[in-house]
Amino acid sequence: MAAAKSEDVIDAPLPPPAAPRKGGGLVLVLAAVLLSTLGGGGAAWFVAQHALAAAQPKGEVDAEEQVELPSSPAQYFALEPAFVVNLEDERAQRFLQVQVELMSRDGKTLEQIERHAPRIRSQLLMLLGQQQVADLSTRAGKEALQAAVLAEVKAILMAETGEAQVEAVYFTSFVMQ
Repeated sequence: MAAAKSEDVIDAPLPPPAAPRKGGGLVLVLAAVLLSTLGGGGAAWFVAQHALAAAQPKGEVDAEEQVELPSSPAQYFALEPAFVVNLEDERAQRFLQVQVELMSRDGKTLEQIERHAPRIRSQLLMLLGQQQVADLSTRAGKEALQAAVLAEVKAILMAETGEAQVEAVYFTSFVMQ
């Protein structure tokens, strides 16, 4: 046997390329789409079931957890005109203008507020005039002032009438300069 020359190997014809498989790629794409659709649908079903389970009450609810609806509608009393006070500030003359409204669900309490409005206004002017600009510049400071105003109004009504059914204080206008 004679040894083959390297030139003979190069000149040898190459086998014809294999024919591409038809439909193989399409099957893979369809399988991927089917799996992702089933996976997404399953995940959506799972999340929906947990959301429904969380929204449904579980057996008996403790008396402490039950939310009582108000027995009567809220009624408001605006302390007119708006309060205007000087604020404590070492660097400049500062002013606060605030419109205060009181909320109660008892008509009798609103009548008592109206009857004692001069004393309430006087005490609130003193309270508002003691405020610091830096404290009132934040939401927390404004909320603390609302709580202080509510406590002041309740204290006055308790002293004058023996009851204080004021539920909330709202600032419907709040301007600092």
